[in-house]
Amino acid sequence: MLLALLAVVGCRTRGPRNEESETTKSVKVERVQELGTIDKEFVGLSTPDDAVNLAFKIGGQVLDVPVSKGQTVARGALIAELDPREVELEVEANRTAYEEAESQLGRMKRLLAHEAISMQEYENAVTRRAQAHTKYENSRALLNDTKIRAPFKGVIEATYVDTYQRVSSGEPIARLVNPLTRTVSFTSPENTLPLLDRPTTRFTVRFDNYPGIRFNARLKNHARTSTDGSGFPTSLTLINPDTMRYPIAPGMSCTISMQINDPDSTSVSLPLSAIYAPASGGTWVWVVGEENRVELHEVKLGNPFGNGRIAILGGVKAGERVVTAGVYRLQAGERVRILKNENHAEE
Repeated sequence: MLLALLAVVGCRTRGPRNEESETTKSVKVERVQELGTIDKEFVGLSTPDDAVNLAFKIGGQVLDVPVSKGQTVARGALIAELDPREVELEVEANRTAYEEAESQLGRMKRLLAHEAISMQEYENAVTRRAQAHTKYENSRALLNDTKIRAPFKGVIEATYVDTYQRVSSGEPIARLVNPLTRTVSFTSPENTLPLLDRPTTRFTVRFDNYPGIRFNARLKNHARTSTDGSGFPTSLTLINPDTMRYPIAPGMSCTISMQINDPDSTSVSLPLSAIYAPASGGTWVWVVGEENRVELHEVKLGNPFGNGRIAILGGVKAGERVVTAGVYRLQAGERVRILKNENHAEE
């Protein structure tokens, strides 16, 4: 009886496995989606709408710099001043020369009336008087250039000179920045450059300082060249931001989302985690077919976009079920158990 019992147990052990024991691996799947919309994200920074390096038009010795770094100044406020004595001496000399030329012209006019001089001599006196007047007026204008005033309300970001320092024409004296901005900048990679100007491209901006708040934006400008190969500088303008509630200052970090609507696209999309790239080469995905058995499909990859997704240019069709987790532990023909995905439920 003992031998008979062992024989029966042995037969059961060597018998075929039932279907439940064959379902050994659990996987998550997602149905292939048509690529009607492409989402890309970039790290950016708010940049000033108005910023200027202020400088004198003439050289001289700095008499005063009555502002400091971080100070808020009103439009027209004095930023720096040169010692005006050199210019005042020049103005006085030019004024004297002009008055002499004016007096000489009057004398020549009287002589011409008595035909004591030629018309050519009189015209030369007229020319000298006009030249002296121009020189005098130009030197008077230089007096205004000994002072730098703020062209707009802003914050002094930096000062570059000290009192009594001698400076040259055009040498930076201070940098003035508007404390509020509507401009954000980021670096666009080469593959997105043709998409920036599309009328269907939309931009939104999220600032780290204001979590959960999205600001609509439009393209302001972008570079057409990238000499160092690091990307193409791109700027956006925020559309009517509520700066009273959400003040945006230059230098705030942000995330730019670029959405491209392309209803005519023949591509599809999948999560990057669905791509199987074995050491032997090629890029593949596991498609779940009949009886929940998996089979390999070679795919042609497009560009990654959005939050961990990639465009698929060929190899799968919209609606097919593709494994999105555990792709490196499957074998062709293996039967799987499909777990419920939070975003794409499958049973």
